[in-house]
Amino acid sequence: MILPIYTYGQPVLRKVSEDIDKDYPELNKLIDDMFETMYNSQGVGLAAPQIGRAIRLVVITLDCLSEDYPEYKDFNEAYINPHILEIDDTETELMDEGCLSLPGISEPVRRATRIKVKWFDREWNEHEEWVTGFLARVMQHEFDHLEGKVFTDRISPLRKQLIRKKLSCLLSGKFTCGYKVKIK
Repeated sequence: MILPIYTYGQPVLRKVSEDIDKDYPELNKLIDDMFETMYNSQGVGLAAPQIGRAIRLVVITLDCLSEDYPEYKDFNEAYINPHILEIDDTETELMDEGCLSLPGISEPVRRATRIKVKWFDREWNEHEEWVTGFLARVMQHEFDHLEGKVFTDRISPLRKQLIRKKLSCLLSGKFTCGYKVKIK
């Protein structure tokens, strides 16, 4: 089922998400619905707060990049209770980011190219590993949602000033996008 994506200004996007346990109601259905919602919105990642739930759950697909990055062929992963344990910021990269919760806005964001993360997969197997490259960027972006942050929190004050009108339009619902959204 395709769920509405909560847009900028929704309080759930500013809440710190909580870990869940194996008994979370209909978890597999929720994960499937999140994947369907993300695919329908043409995103590469979706965090639970973006569908109105302040829980630590993220889905990521990088299969759409597999033509240029063969290592991402069939990459579709759910991350339950993910946490960034360490950020190796010896190397960073500036790259434009957008967000399904901020349609029509993209800005350059500097992120580390290597992070250490811990999470559970759908079968509740625990993982802990160093992640690099584009996946590290997407994880940082999506895991920020779990901490009550959006990517515009990571841009310079000048850039924020330049997009102030666009943010105001999001807050007032004066925008269009090609997927189902929830506005205040």
